[in-house]
Amino acid sequence: MGRRLHVGTFDDAHQLLDAVHACREQGIEIVDVISPFPVHGLDEAMGIRPSRLPWVTLVAGATGLSLGLWFQYWASATNWPIDVGGRPFDSLPAFIVIGFEMTILFAGLATVAALFLRSRLCPWRRLRPGLERTTDDELLLVVRETDARFVPGTHSALLREHGAHAVHEEVEE
Repeated sequence: MGRRLHVGTFDDAHQLLDAVHACREQGIEIVDVISPFPVHGLDEAMGIRPSRLPWVTLVAGATGLSLGLWFQYWASATNWPIDVGGRPFDSLPAFIVIGFEMTILFAGLATVAALFLRSRLCPWRRLRPGLERTTDDELLLVVRETDARFVPGTHSALLREHGAHAVHEEVEE
C-alpha cells in the first residue's frame, strides 16, 4: 500500500510561502515545491541546506587550471623543447590564457553535469499529465501523509486555508 500525496495548486508565491511555513510548523513532510520561477525565501522556508554545487565548480576549475598549466609545461619544456627567440622553455605568462580557458571549461562542464545528476534531470523524462501549467504560471506544493493517526482531509484543508485553488490526492508507490 502506497502513501498518499496531497498536491496543492497556487497562483501566488506569497500564499505558497505561507502554506510551506504552516506545513513546517505542523510537522507535515514537504515532498517538493514546483515553480516556474524562483521564489525568494523558499529554500529557508522548506529547510533546505545551501547547495554544495559551488564546491564542485571550485574543484573542477582548479583541476582544469592544474591540468592546463601542467600540459603546457610538459609539452613546451619536457616533451618538445623549441628555442624561440631565446625565451625560456617554461615561460608562465605564455601559459596563462590556456590555463584560464581550461579553468572555465572544466568548471562549467562539471557544474552542469553535477546539476543534472543531482536534480535527476534528463532530456528523455516526460512531465506527468496534469502538470503542464507549472511551466507557465502555477505553483505546486506536494506534501505527504506520514502519520498513522492521520485524519483524512486535514492536509487538503490546510492547503486550501492558505490559498490553494485546487488540491488533489495521488497515491505514491
